[in-house]
Amino acid sequence: MAENRCVVYKGPLETAVEDIGYPKLEVPQGVAQSMGMSKEAPHGVILKIVSTNICGSDQHMVRGRTTAPAGQTLGHEITGEIIEVGNDVQFIKEGDICSVPFNIACGRCRNCKERQTGICLNVNPARAGSAYGYVDMGGWAGGQADYVMVPFADFNLLPFPDRDQALEKILDLTMLSDIFPTGYHGCYTAGVGTGSTVYIAGAGPVGLAAAHSAQLLGAAVVIVGDLIPERLQQARSFGCETVDVSQGDVGEQIEQILGIPEVDCAVDAVGFEARGHGADAQDEQPAAVLNSVMTITRAGGALGIPGLYVTGDPGAPNEAAKEGSLSIRFGLGWAKSHSLHTGQCPVLKYNRGLMMSILHDKAQIAKAVNATVLPLDDAPKGYSDFDSGVAKKFVLDPHGMVRN
Repeated sequence: MAENRCVVYKGPLETAVEDIGYPKLEVPQGVAQSMGMSKEAPHGVILKIVSTNICGSDQHMVRGRTTAPAGQTLGHEITGEIIEVGNDVQFIKEGDICSVPFNIACGRCRNCKERQTGICLNVNPARAGSAYGYVDMGGWAGGQADYVMVPFADFNLLPFPDRDQALEKILDLTMLSDIFPTGYHGCYTAGVGTGSTVYIAGAGPVGLAAAHSAQLLGAAVVIVGDLIPERLQQARSFGCETVDVSQGDVGEQIEQILGIPEVDCAVDAVGFEARGHGADAQDEQPAAVLNSVMTITRAGGALGIPGLYVTGDPGAPNEAAKEGSLSIRFGLGWAKSHSLHTGQCPVLKYNRGLMMSILHDKAQIAKAVNATVLPLDDAPKGYSDFDSGVAKKFVLDPHGMVRN
């Protein structure tokens, strides 16, 4: 049986690559027992992983900022080649290269039928919604590995139409599993459209993906805020305006760009490990970004919030934040008639259209996020470098199939 190396969380700021065993066509025991489904998964496939990415959501676990236990497997951004299919798989075949949405979805429940695949009701006993290799998400094995099992494959997988073209554009296509749809979702739900002015809070990979998505959606001006100069430079490299949130009031800096201190819509691509602004830029303030985007978004505007917020954060700066209770200025948002949209991106809602944008050269997402390839065994270094704030999106290449 083939070895299956996988990135494993060992404790705060520590990861290792370990053999977790070749996957079987089975769902996790807890899912089978709690959801009343068969442990056998004839609806599933085994993928040989072509590319798998390190995500900021993974970094929250690796920093010890979730309730993830030591031994948690990692990785939910997966692109792979099908090498084994269950006997109930009808419409995809061995040899297909596919994008795997990070949401695990059954395709059968009410939410899946309503295209809300981020909150599938049948794949996680703890709550609605699931993902590969993530704490409290049902116990599904992580995909920063050599191989992974994907359930409900006919529903979940997005096959690429041409193998050679897919491998040629793999650095762009690998972003379809999460950050490109997630950034796009943040902009779409914020109402970004032709001629709009947009503020993106955060210039990490999701923020950069959101900025590129805003450009695809026709925004007139895209402004990206962060406090790391290298990340702000990356945003400027593809035509964004930037503000350094450590240098004072965000609204005043936006006014220098637009002539007014507000934007039509905003996206929070930071999440719960937010820092303060101005003189407080080095202090952790979990609600800082949410309050900032409500302040600088016009009355009647909307906020997309794809940044991760959790219900359990043992490293939070106060007791309320440890359970996800934040001091946000909800009265301000109410007074300005803001619309807020939160939660996991339902990747299947967007990934095919974004795939077509990549295949027909309308989107250059790998360039926007500065995709940087590492072998799987170098994943611990990738996590360490990512934690330092580098302006890179690390793509792991388990089998040497990624073309730089």
